[in-house]
Formats: sequence, structure tokens, C-alpha cells
Amino acid sequence: MAEIVQQRIEDRIPELEQLERVGLFTRKEVKAMVKKVSALEYKLHRRIISKEDFITYIQYEVNVLELIKKRRSRIGYTFKREEIEFTIIHRINNVFRRATAKWKDDVQLWLSHIVFCKKWNTTTQLSKVFSSMLAIHPDKPAFWIMAAKWEMEDRTSSESARLLFLRALRFHPDNQKLYQEYFRMELMHAEKLRKEQKALEQAKMDLGQYEFSEEIMKAELARVIYKDAIQKIKGADFLLSFLSIARLFDFTKEMQDEILQDLQSLHADDPLTWDFMAKRELEAESLPSPEHESKQTKALEVGRREERCCAVYEEAVTAVPTEAMWLRYVTFCYERFKRKSNNEELKQKRREKALAVFQRAHELSLLAESLYKQWLQVLLAVGRTESAAEVAVAAARRFSQSLDTWQSCLQVLVSVRSHDVPTLFEEALAHIKPKESLPLWLLRVEWTEETQSLEDTEAFFQKGLLSLVPAISVAMKEQYLDWCYRTGGVKKAKKVFTSLQESRPFSLAFFQKMIKIEKEQETCKMQNLREYYERALREFGSEEDNLWLDYIKEELNHPQGKPENCGKIHWRAMRVLQGERVERFI
Repeated sequence: MAEIVQQRIEDRIPELEQLERVGLFTRKEVKAMVKKVSALEYKLHRRIISKEDFITYIQYEVNVLELIKKRRSRIGYTFKREEIEFTIIHRINNVFRRATAKWKDDVQLWLSHIVFCKKWNTTTQLSKVFSSMLAIHPDKPAFWIMAAKWEMEDRTSSESARLLFLRALRFHPDNQKLYQEYFRMELMHAEKLRKEQKALEQAKMDLGQYEFSEEIMKAELARVIYKDAIQKIKGADFLLSFLSIARLFDFTKEMQDEILQDLQSLHADDPLTWDFMAKRELEAESLPSPEHESKQTKALEVGRREERCCAVYEEAVTAVPTEAMWLRYVTFCYERFKRKSNNEELKQKRREKALAVFQRAHELSLLAESLYKQWLQVLLAVGRTESAAEVAVAAARRFSQSLDTWQSCLQVLVSVRSHDVPTLFEEALAHIKPKESLPLWLLRVEWTEETQSLEDTEAFFQKGLLSLVPAISVAMKEQYLDWCYRTGGVKKAKKVFTSLQESRPFSLAFFQKMIKIEKEQETCKMQNLREYYERALREFGSEEDNLWLDYIKEELNHPQGKPENCGKIHWRAMRVLQGERVERFI
């Protein structure tokens, strides 16, 4: 191993001599480099090698390259690059090659090599890296796209990029991204040829010696790719992705029309097709308007476009009367309703249209569950509280197994102060699984505290405390203790704590709440705090290291505390805590 390392160091001598001779490095720096490189070389030639050693070696060499670049710029010296930089770059590429041969599956290593080659413009080496990487990782479409993009954009070789895409499609015949990027590449190539031809014509040069294929410039190859793609991969969204790419090029008008025709013929029953065709009306070109067009005129134009959109949606829900289609229609109307406008007439039109569409979808039982919440927001925003209450109840009964719908329903009823709240709370608890019903209990607590008498609130808490679901019982204990303190003061809170402190299950927050209540009193007694801490530690001492620390701090800082107890508490904590908690506590 020593002989190999020595040989590597000797191979560097011409390069180091040049660095010193031209004044980029001092003799002292060269000696330091030899020492550092020797250590790095020994690590690369050990019997058991690690990836980290290779990365460290590469990073050191790259840092040297960057330093040379900065010093060249500072002293203005631009010669001897072949003897200095080129040898370092060649060495780094060799180390990368060894690393990727050893750890073939490390994608990040391959990508780092590519980034290095691009930065230092080693085109030949980069071509070899891509070839090796694709041979080992043909299952990753992103690598094929990266290689083809490099061939097209950096090497301006459309033929090589085309071959790479064709090879990639043999491995991934159903990959959408490959087809999309291949399609984009052919359009870019066609655009490039068109620009070149135009530039030559403007310069009045003879075009005979140049080959400009009419088929390629008319994007016929791109059309072939598109046709092949939609035969293998179905879906309106995939087809629309080709349209969005074609729109980026100004010579693809015929192709865009063809894609639209295919969309309407192949996916006539797809809601996405109708949604796209409707929203096109918003983008439709209008007649040229004066520069100083009034806001009223603009609002009227927007209103007319929205009416055309709605006309297409009306045709859609007639042709495809499904929940998915109504979802698109309702979402469009809701989004237009939310848009800000200073024109009252336009705002009123949007509001009425949104409410009418919500109502129709609801009557047909084709309104999606997620849209009821938006409908309620619209009704409340326009002040129709009674209608909001009716819709909330209807939604909850239609989706009676949905916790989110019941929550939205009850929140609306609480906000409009409906008299049906108690009945619907009971109905909700009857339909929702007990283990999932905690949010309903917490909502009922808020409503009860605000609107009911102390006796009714007390009775509700007692019912909650007896729940067989641990999460509900625990939450009710915390809420009950807090409510008792707010309504009956510290005496009632202590009485409730004493009655519940042996009634499992508990949460740490229950005890912490009682500790907080005690500390808020003018005459905070350390004796009471010790009692609460000790009771909490009996339940959570093995899990909560912070609880032990808080207890120690209390003994240290409280006027009635006993600092001599801290050692005992520490000793107990070390015995009770387990695993990582002991380390955190220490």
C-alpha cells in the first residue's frame, strides 16, 4: 500500500512544482498539501474503505481547485492550466469513478459527479458518466431526462437526445414525464431550426448548404410522439399536459386544435375535459378595448365571460350528471364568489350564482361532502343564518358517519344560537364512534359553559367523567378542574382535585393545571405543591424527566422550599427514570 501511495505523491510533483514556480502557492503551502494528500491517499488504499473517505478526498481536491481559481484571478495569471487544473480534474474524475464503481446504488454520488463535470466543463468525461449511470440505473426516468436535456441544451445534439428518449421509452413505456419531455424537446428543436432559417433568410444567405427538414420544423415528430403517448397512456389530464407544453410555442396552433379535438372526442365524459373547456371561456380573446376603458365596462366583460363559462358547465352537468362534474362546477362558482371586486352588480351576480349552484347540487344529492363547509361559509357571509342552520343539519344527516361534517354543523348551529343544539349533539354522539368523538365533547363543553346554567354544566361534566373512552374521560377531568376554578375558586378546585386524583386515567396536564392554580394564589403553600408533585410523579415519574426537574426547581426557588430535598429528589429520579430519559435528566 505504501508503494502505491508513494507513487501517487510522486505523480503530483510536476503539478506542485508548477504551482510553486508560477507563484500560486508558497513552498510552505506545497509541503502542507503533500502532508494532507498523503493522509488522504492512505485512507483510500486501506483494506476496508469507506465512502466518507472518498467524499473527503474529492472535497479537498475541489477546494484546491477553487483556491487556484481565486489566486489566478488575483494575480492575473492564466497560463499552465494543462499542467495544473487539468491534472487535478483528471484525478478527481478517477476518484469519482472508483467511488461510483464501489457504491453503484448511491444516486447522490452519481449526481455529485455530474455536477462536478458540468462545473468544470469536462464534456467528454460527462458523456461517459451519463453512459455508466444509465447502464446501472435504467430504472430511473429522471436520469434519462437529465442526460437527454444535457445532450440537447449543452451539446446542442438533438439526435443524441432523441436516441436517449427512445431508449428510455423502451424501459419505461408508460412513463408520462418521459413522453412530456420528449415532446417538449422536439418542439424546442423545431423552434431552433425555424429561428436559424429565419436568421439566414434575413441575412440573404444561400440555404442550399443547410438542411432544414420541413417535417421537423412543422413539429411532425412531436405530433408522432403525442399520438403514440395518448394511445399508451389514457387520461384527460395527461392529454392536457401536452396542450400546456404546445402553448409555449407560437407555431403549434394546428397541433393545439388537434389536441383539443382529441380531448373532446376521447374524453367527452371526463369532468376535467368539461372543466377545461369552460375555463377557456375566461381566457377567450375579446375585441380590442380603449386604453382608458372604464371599470364598469371591464366588470361587464368579466361578467359576460363568467356567464359563458357557466353555460358550458350547465351543458356539462346535463351531459355528465355526476358528483365529480358538480364538484368542478360548484368549485368554479365558489372561487369566483371569493374574488374581490368593487362592482356591486358583479358581486351580487357571483353570490346568487354560487348559492343557486350549491342548492341544485344539494337537491340532486350530488354535492360532495367537502363542499358543504364552503356553502355554509357563503351563507354566513351573506347573512342567511337560518338557511345556514338548515343546510348544516341536512349535511350532518346525509353524512352522518363523518366527524368533520358534524363538527361543521354544530359550529354553525352554535354560532347562530340554534335551539336544536342539544338534540343534535346527542344525535352526533349516537352516530360517531365513541373513540373518535372527543372533538364533539370539547365543542359541547364550550357551548354548555356559555349558554347553560351551572347545574346543567355540572351534570354534563359528571356525564363526561363517567365515559368509558379514556381520551374523553381524561379531557373532561382537565376541563372540569379548569371550570371549577373559574366558577367556584380555589376551594372548589381543590375539592374536585381531591375527589378525582385517584380516579384513573389521568393526563399530566391535569396535575400541572392544579400546580398552576396553587402557584397563582397569594399564599402559595409549598406543602400543597409537594402533594401535587408527588401525586403526579406516582403516575408519570418514569416517563416525564421534566416533571422531576420542575419539582427540584420548586424546592430551590420557593420561599418555603427545602433545597436539602433536592438531592433526595434527584436520587429518586435516577432510580425511576428509564432509558434516554435518564440522559436527558442528567
